[in-house]
Amino acid sequence: MLKTRLIPVLLLQNGQLVRAETFDTYQVIGNPFFEVQRFNEWNVDELIYLDITREGGYVQRGVDQKNNGLEDPLQILEMVSETCFMPLTWGGRIRSVDDMRERIKRGADKVTINTAAFRQPDLISEGAQVFGSQAIVVSIDVRRHADDSLEVLIDGGRQSTGVTPEVWAREAEAKGAGEILLTSVDRDGTGDGYDLDLISRVSAVTNVPVIACGGVGRYEHYADAICSGASAAAAANIWHFKELSDRNGKRALAKSGVNVRI
Repeated sequence: MLKTRLIPVLLLQNGQLVRAETFDTYQVIGNPFFEVQRFNEWNVDELIYLDITREGGYVQRGVDQKNNGLEDPLQILEMVSETCFMPLTWGGRIRSVDDMRERIKRGADKVTINTAAFRQPDLISEGAQVFGSQAIVVSIDVRRHADDSLEVLIDGGRQSTGVTPEVWAREAEAKGAGEILLTSVDRDGTGDGYDLDLISRVSAVTNVPVIACGGVGRYEHYADAICSGASAAAAANIWHFKELSDRNGKRALAKSGVNVRI
């Protein structure tokens, strides 16, 4: 039986590490290089970096002190990969197979695509043909509306699509996605727990692994996601603000009967 993965998600904005809440509030919290060094010493299964910088280029603030003067996200990727001793997934600003190739060349084991995949679903197939499905993660951001309906959002949660996550997840899988990174926009950064109904719905209609993300506030939330059908539990903020997040998270999973690598 495959072991359940516990995955930190690190968000980069203008070259700096940030925490996010519901996709519209951001706070600079650290250096992307220091974090990967810390995770190397912890019992982390994989690592996901998402560059969420808005269009218009990098506008650095205090970068000389923060990130050794690096303004290019690919330079950041290269430096991160040099010291990252676990599988590394990289996302953000990937719009072509050449973009995927460049990130894999710089050290990423997988790439994750979101808006470009939705607008050009064949990009998933093209990437899978070149690098293998295992290297292509489709990221799906979902909003729950007041009437309880679910809708896929793109462009960093700013644009509606009118498409349900179940429909898009099935299409992404059919196009060759090896995994789905499923994020609840409403739960992002709240600490209220995963949207378990969302996880259950998407997991029920796909055969590829679903990585649940968005809402973790307690270690017990991880097991909730797995019991709802996710193959891996991902989170962002809890990794930054609680010590021993790896051990405590895995202990909580094991206590719930989830098969994890301790």
